[in-house]
Amino acid sequence: MHPNNLHIEGYDFDKLTKSYPKLKDFVIDGKAGRPTISFSNPEAVKCLNAALLKAYYKVNYWDIPEGYLCPPIPGRADYLLAIEDILDTTTDLKASMIKGLDLGTGANLIYPLIGKGMLDWRFVGTEVDDKAIENAVNLIKKNKINPKDISVRKQENSKHILEGILRKEDRFAFCICNPPFHKSAKEALASSQRKVRNLTGKRQKKPKLNFGGQSNELWCEGGELAFIHQLIEESKNFGDQVIWFTTLVSKSSNMGAVQKFLRGVKPAESHIIDMGQGQKKSRFVAWTFNKDLKK
Repeated sequence: MHPNNLHIEGYDFDKLTKSYPKLKDFVIDGKAGRPTISFSNPEAVKCLNAALLKAYYKVNYWDIPEGYLCPPIPGRADYLLAIEDILDTTTDLKASMIKGLDLGTGANLIYPLIGKGMLDWRFVGTEVDDKAIENAVNLIKKNKINPKDISVRKQENSKHILEGILRKEDRFAFCICNPPFHKSAKEALASSQRKVRNLTGKRQKKPKLNFGGQSNELWCEGGELAFIHQLIEESKNFGDQVIWFTTLVSKSSNMGAVQKFLRGVKPAESHIIDMGQGQKKSRFVAWTFNKDLKK
């Protein structure tokens, strides 16, 4: 984990249950008697997220509709902290000047909530799903967040990512993105079945995922690689409005193709940033068209 990650020492269940008493119902004894939760239980995972957001990120209310993506908090924080490192070394922007664009913010609004609570950054989230937008807007209202600090825009054309979202007056320090992993609903289902089997040791035809996810959150035509290719292609038209474009790349096998896509748009600079949370390894790619960045 990033050295500044608030969860680098693991979950402090005493602190979490004091902050969010509902979590007590899901705490169990783990290895060596250490408290934990059952990560195969979607309700337990959602409750843990609500507790983490309240205890560490000043989010007093958090909930998502059933079946929507419930992302792990530590990994999301790591991504934002790594972006902070990039901005610190390449720009002179102060926290009050930093505004991020969260592509596909989801019903959970997780990146803006963490980024605002941890770093005092402002955000615009984008989303195609009406129910997800409704819930994200409700989270902003329930937590009494100024719409100037976090707002959500609907992407009316699901075939576009940046096109139709960015306005002429927009200026963002970065964009952040967690693209759909899979190429089809069938592939997404097979992956879900594997995850549930690994967590519970049981095979299920219609698994109830601990981290959830709607179809548009889990898969798109062409999968992650096609989505990232489109984002890279669209980014070249907005290089004067976004300093750093970034996206997670879940499959390491896709990195060769992603680097080829980047060479095709000729950025001024690009980087691959590796991250790790426990046994899970992940990475994101960052690129900029700005030739005048601080070196």
